[in-house]
Amino acid sequence: MKRFLAVMHARNMEFIRDRSSLGWNILFPLLLVLAFAVVFSGDDKPLYKVGVLGDPARLSARESGFFSTRYIQFIPVTDLDKAIDKVEHFQFDMLVDVREGRRYWVNGTSPNGYLLERILGGEKAKGFQRVEVQGRKIRYVDWVVPGVLAMNMMFSCLFGVGYVIVRYRKNGFLKRLKATPLTPFEFLLAQMTSRLILILAITVAVYAGCNYFIQFEMRGSYASLFLLTLLGAVCLISCGLLVSARLSSEELAGGILNLITWPMMLLSGVWFSLEGTNPVVQRIAQFLPLTHIVDGARAIMTEGAVLADIAPHLIVLSLMSMVFLAVGSMIFRWE
Repeated sequence: MKRFLAVMHARNMEFIRDRSSLGWNILFPLLLVLAFAVVFSGDDKPLYKVGVLGDPARLSARESGFFSTRYIQFIPVTDLDKAIDKVEHFQFDMLVDVREGRRYWVNGTSPNGYLLERILGGEKAKGFQRVEVQGRKIRYVDWVVPGVLAMNMMFSCLFGVGYVIVRYRKNGFLKRLKATPLTPFEFLLAQMTSRLILILAITVAVYAGCNYFIQFEMRGSYASLFLLTLLGAVCLISCGLLVSARLSSEELAGGILNLITWPMMLLSGVWFSLEGTNPVVQRIAQFLPLTHIVDGARAIMTEGAVLADIAPHLIVLSLMSMVFLAVGSMIFRWE
């Protein structure tokens, strides 16, 4: 325990004394969230989103005219309750059920929903029962903030662990540690714990600071959000340890880490929803840790999800962490 605490303390002090790295980890997500809050606080985007239950192809030509309207994105859905919740919070402009007992849901305070309802009526689509729901709009900044914070956490975990250990190996620091009683497990555990404490502290501080000025939507439990953040950070740190287990070239390590981070930035739903995209892309995204962090945090904050709802994300993150740690420990080398 003394060896573990000594290495963890040394790593903490090294990070804190690196003022540029510490400042970047705090200021970057703060400035990014504030920029999104300002840029996207104006008019709504002109793109309409309509959730569809059932197959519109089974309708008659007269009834299906609405579903051939241009500039409307029709998104197939299977969960009625979640789809209605999205209509309530302006994530869907309308929800249409084309199965037996045809209905459509529209938010009475949504201007997009009003226009879509007029288009639906203009197509003479008879036989649909109107259901009006109410709810407060979720701003884009509320939707994007889980992705921004998760992305910042991803960079800090991967580069703050993977790149640092490679540098230790290159300059001979690990070789000197090999001559001490310190075991590889103690060293890796100390590195993980140190980075985990710092990442959680920074993420909580950044969230609290942004929330003070912007007041994010939070419908779920902070305890659930913290647990998801904890498991997500462990998974990303484990991934960084796996990358750095044998490498001794900082350039190669940087290239591999960038190769890992860029797909996660693009395919994990950080900036835009993957609903309606190619199913292959959606399946690939499920193999990325950041996807489960972002989706779980977004479900807690904007949908009020509880632990049972995000359990699949927690299980996947835990399994990924165990695999990364096991493989990284087996192939780790001091020199």
